[in-house]
Order: sequence, then C-alpha cells, then structure tokens
Amino acid sequence: QVQLVESGGGLVQAGGSLRLSCVASGRIFSVNAMGWYRQAPGKQRELVAHITSGHSTNYADSVKGRFTISRDSAQNTVYLQMNSLKPEDTAKYYCNADIVRAGSGTGIVYNYWGQGTQVTVSS
Repeated sequence: QVQLVESGGGLVQAGGSLRLSCVASGRIFSVNAMGWYRQAPGKQRELVAHITSGHSTNYADSVKGRFTISRDSAQNTVYLQMNSLKPEDTAKYYCNADIVRAGSGTGIVYNYWGQGTQVTVSS
C-alpha cells in the first residue's frame, strides 16, 4: 500500500508564508513526478506546481514568483514554500505523485493523491 500524507496547512494573514510538506510512504520502488494541486469551494481542482524526478519545475501563472516547489528524493518528500500569500490562495491543497510500486515487477506507474491540507489566508 502507498499513501501520501500532507502537512503544514493553516491560517495565515495576507502577505504571510506557509510551507507545505508531503511524504510518500509504503511499498515504493520509485517516485516520478510530484505536484501540488488546490481546490477552492465551488471551483475545480487546479495545478499549482509540478516537479519531475529530474527537478524540472512548472507553476501556475497565479503563483509564479511567490511559490516554490522542491523535493527530497531520498525521503520521497515534496515541499511547497508559499510566500506573499493572498486571500485568493485559500483552498485545500493536495499532493499528487506518480509512483512505481515495489514488488510489482511491472514498472507500471500509478497516480496517487493525498488527503489534502487546508490553507486559509485572511485579508
């Protein structure tokens, strides 16, 4: 079994910072791309930031210059440093990862989601 567990969400004032973490654990052979998505009430889930196994990154236009995604591949962990937060960043943030399971022998890549962590930015 594989699971993703996020942490680091909370309530912060506009202009403040938060750092989200997501750890992948379980029977893992390798973790490929990882990413952060968010979903605000009444809106669709959207990509926030994405990082490949080679550490190439891309960001939603709305967070460029304010958010930074990084990863510790040895710890199967991805981070999202969020600076200059705005009320419109308020959402539930979800971790996502493409993972090859250990022991499967197939090399098939499975996509996993975390349970989400709430970020609320007050004005």
